[in-house]
Amino acid sequence: MPDLAETDAFAGLDLPITMGECRLATCAPQLITSVAPRNGREAAVDAVLRDFELGFPTPGKMIVSGSARIIWAGRETAFLMGVEPPAGLRLEAALTVQSDGWAGLHLTGSGAEAVLARLIPLDLRLSTFAVHDVARTLLNHMPCLIFRPAKTAFEIYVFRSMAGTAVHELTEAMRSVAARQAVWQE
Repeated sequence: MPDLAETDAFAGLDLPITMGECRLATCAPQLITSVAPRNGREAAVDAVLRDFELGFPTPGKMIVSGSARIIWAGRETAFLMGVEPPAGLRLEAALTVQSDGWAGLHLTGSGAEAVLARLIPLDLRLSTFAVHDVARTLLNHMPCLIFRPAKTAFEIYVFRSMAGTAVHELTEAMRSVAARQAVWQE
């Protein structure tokens, strides 16, 4: 009989990793629920979420209330993170638990933008990708959801099956940025 014990997506990857001015760590496991409003029920979904001090996010944005976050995740879809869906939401939207399908990484430090510039085809400078901005994009060749919870911090979510590759790609970019900074400081 195979052992089907649950394992962490980042098991054995020696996180956190610090190089230069950046730190890569795992995001704490949390409940992630996909929220997709039923046809014509967008306003009702927004109203239920507003009672919960959130609301349905506009494209490219996230809304934070305490430990709860709702993050735009694509066309007419958002991810509710960190809390159970409020009562009544199931009547207005299709809800799907996504927690086991995604793996989150937290990249912090003053060099985080430079690291991500090597892997993500977007301008992630603070002037164009502000705090609470969200993008569905690529991390090198992997689909990802990236958002900025603070000025010098990013959260990057990839499919769980790609967690090891994401750590490898980010670590190599961190190494490159750290080496460049060391050369310029000499």
